[in-house]
Amino acid sequence: MASESKEAKLTLYSYWRSSCAHRIRIVLHLKGLEYEYKAVNLLKDEQSNPEFVKINPVKYVPALVDGDTVVSDSFAIALYLEDKYPQHPLLPQDLKKKALNLQVASIVSSSIQPLQNLPVLSWIESKFNPDEKLKWAQHHINKGFTALEKLLKDHAGKYATGDEVQLADVFLEPQIYAGSKRFQVDMSPYPTLARLHEAYTELPAFQAALPERQPDAPSSS
Repeated sequence: MASESKEAKLTLYSYWRSSCAHRIRIVLHLKGLEYEYKAVNLLKDEQSNPEFVKINPVKYVPALVDGDTVVSDSFAIALYLEDKYPQHPLLPQDLKKKALNLQVASIVSSSIQPLQNLPVLSWIESKFNPDEKLKWAQHHINKGFTALEKLLKDHAGKYATGDEVQLADVFLEPQIYAGSKRFQVDMSPYPTLARLHEAYTELPAFQAALPERQPDAPSSS
């Protein structure tokens, strides 16, 4: 499990339900890196706190502080951690497989998640109604999942691009988790993605990164 010691070198600014932050929690656990968890409550607009704006002017989570280095944006953070901390490599040497991993990560981070994030959904709700908000999210998630299913069905092994957990898996699982649990997306049209999701649930690093296991997650009691 991640350390919450204030002496930890790495600091992750996170929100328990953010799928972008979820990705980086998985990376940190896969690489065995201890980090301090600093919660940023997006529902309370804590991302607009002047102290956090100094960390990430675009006012999004996650943000990572590594000594005197500050990195925001989950894709940039994942690649930074990959370069600096080589244990459990997330990108293969094979160029075709590397390109596939980057493509999957890009589809999730640019073609699905931004269209179902909190500011977009709040805007949809304010302009239309709560029902339209869910329909909007489901439409864009299904569009992305359809593409990912076609892309991976002939390449997946035990995990997305083979038998090792790599960058594609780190980006896929938080999106599948959010799609199925938060946005009620039917996974039956996506057997490859559903199978991968089941495989991820067995991995300790993925279990530790789950939204409900974060210190700022609402208590179930």
